[in-house]
Amino acid sequence: MPFTLTRRSFASLMAMTPFLSPARAEDGWAAIAAEAKGQTVYFNAWAGSPQVNAYIAWAGEELSKRYGITLQHVKLADTAEAVRRVRDEVKAGRQGSADLVWINGENFHVMKEERLLYGPFAEDLPNFALVDVDGKPTTRIDFAESTEGLESPWGMAQLTFFADGAKLGTPPMSMMELLDLAKAEPGRITYPSPPDFHGDTFIKQALVETIEDRSLLPVAVDKATFTGAVTPLFDYLDQLHPHLWRAGKQFPQSQAQVTQMLADGELLMGLTFNPNEAANLVMAGTLPATTVAWQNRDGSIGNTHFVAIPINAKAKAAAQVTANFLLSPEAQARKADIKLWGDPTVLDMDKLAPAQRALFSDARLPGSVTTTARTIPEPHGSWVPLIEAAWLARYGA
Repeated sequence: MPFTLTRRSFASLMAMTPFLSPARAEDGWAAIAAEAKGQTVYFNAWAGSPQVNAYIAWAGEELSKRYGITLQHVKLADTAEAVRRVRDEVKAGRQGSADLVWINGENFHVMKEERLLYGPFAEDLPNFALVDVDGKPTTRIDFAESTEGLESPWGMAQLTFFADGAKLGTPPMSMMELLDLAKAEPGRITYPSPPDFHGDTFIKQALVETIEDRSLLPVAVDKATFTGAVTPLFDYLDQLHPHLWRAGKQFPQSQAQVTQMLADGELLMGLTFNPNEAANLVMAGTLPATTVAWQNRDGSIGNTHFVAIPINAKAKAAAQVTANFLLSPEAQARKADIKLWGDPTVLDMDKLAPAQRALFSDARLPGSVTTTARTIPEPHGSWVPLIEAAWLARYGA
């Protein structure tokens, strides 16, 4: 009896074979670049920043000129939208509507666990040789999960706070000092509510500074262990919330809202996961030149963000060429430029030629972080949904 590839059987086949070696293993990079010409890459990426959107538009222009690739920015409010779509398409045996996804953390954990990713491909990209895998170990580890070549590093992130230095003379350099400041300045500090990513990160920073046993953080956690481990965290938040904006009875929905409230003088300080964002906002005229930015003295939560290719992507060759271009010194330097975006590079400056290093500016601008803190790796991705559920159950109403 001849075999008919039904939707059901195609989905089963896809589930069994997502980690087959990509074609480059036998054909080489030149063949991938040749195949990529004329393809369209649907790049599913967060679109919450004009700077990010402008950068992706520039990358699309360069990819078209250099490689004959069309880059379409599929603008997302939340990466989970793309994850759900890929899952539904694979289940139905359909070719994908996403060729490249800006991803990290919990979403990567889900897609890896459900075998929704193509690869490994990342470490075979020619420009991966320039990545600082030793100095920035999170370029191979995402929320305590090994990337295994299933996603390509794109940029660095670290929790950073910022304020008008003319109004805040001594920034709080720990979560306990932030509690003291909130008591002294009631109603002038807040953070976004989960599941906003910045809100989650604020809570994770409080978690790492209050938990009794940090060795629990990089491993998968069950609900019973979680409940016992987070008692000090929620004791801290219970103390903090009455002194926050609107007495902790209401929270902003996004980091952008917190930043606007700071710019309007309603709040005393803001937060970001981009160490250069405050300097970028000063240059844009959104924040005053007296703005200062800092990271907690004993370290702050940080990670790498990545791009990944779904298992059912149509334009896998062009997606790889795009990921490789995004790792190029030119693209990384443009992304790191505070005037344009200010997203820190994943590259190792010692691996670059002098002309490539010269593309990167090391100027300290108003609003820049003056002393970079130690990066504290993200807890394992399994902590995130438990944190969100526990926070919403306790404070969501």
